[in-house]
This record gives sequence, C-alpha cells and structure tokens, in this order.
Amino acid sequence: MGGREGYETLLNTDLRQEREQLGRFMQMVVEHKHKIGFQGTLLIELKPQEPTKHQYDYDAATVYGFLKQFGLEKEIKLNIEANHATLAGHSFHHEIATAIALGLFGSVDANRGDAQLGWDTDQFPNSVEENALVMYEILKAGGFTTGGSELRCQSTSVKVLINMICFTVISARWIRWRWR
Repeated sequence: MGGREGYETLLNTDLRQEREQLGRFMQMVVEHKHKIGFQGTLLIELKPQEPTKHQYDYDAATVYGFLKQFGLEKEIKLNIEANHATLAGHSFHHEIATAIALGLFGSVDANRGDAQLGWDTDQFPNSVEENALVMYEILKAGGFTTGGSELRCQSTSVKVLINMICFTVISARWIRWRWR
C-alpha cells in the first residue's frame, strides 16, 4: 500500500469487501515474502487523501487497526511522511510517536507540505524544532533498525544544495545540544 488505496464515494463501495480483499492481498504479500526468503521490511506509506477522497491508510492508528484485524501487525511496518501526517490533521511528531508506540515504525520520508494547500507538495523540511522532535523520538526508541536516513534534494542549484546541507547540520547539532 502506498497512496492509492481508497474510494471516492460510498455509493459504489462495499467497505467490508474492500477491506477483506486488501487484507487478503497483504497476507499474500507476506506469505510470498517468506516463501522466497526475502529479509527486507514491508512498508505501508500512510496517506489520508489524494488521489482518492478517503484512504484506507489514513494514519498510523488506522493502519494498526487494519493490520491487527488481519494478523499482519508484526509483519509490516510504516513509512511516515511528514506532509501526509499534516494532511491527516496530525503533527509529524505525533505520527512517529504513534508508530513507535504501536511497534510499527519502519522508515521516514521527512518532507513537508504547505499547510494551506491540502495536498502533497513534497517540499524540503525547514522546521528545525519539528524535525528535532521527530529525531528525538526515533533516537529514544533505539534509532533506525531497518535502514537509515538519506538526504534527497532534487535541485541542481548549488545554493539550494548548500542550504539543505546547512539545515541538516544545524538540525543534527540542535538535537545533540537539546537532548544531551
């Protein structure tokens, strides 16, 4: 799952049937993972809306209920995206803390969006405070256990790349200073 599972209207949607089909599909993915000996982590990326009006992977708590219903809560982890948390009406910090508390934390997509737009814009994160709180939660829980973090910037502008690196270094130093 990762952004396209949902519906536009209940007029042509059987929620029970769709959940059961999606749950069985995810069970088959897990079965296949074990059959072929895949050692990687299966991830679901949360997304509350867009492109459909109602998404089944709305937020960490919603996905936990879904995974629990189909016995998948120990098999699948979550990829938490900052902007998707905002679209769900939560903070990035909240979604990370919830995923960790439920044992579902898998990975992070630390971009941000424009809170006034209401859709996914994938902008570079610029809140040192919010990102420091997120990293604090992750470090407190033992850090990344299934990979790591990666800096991604699609710009080729030297100025933008230097700003990204400076922001990252400042964020890391702020975390170290704040929680030592």
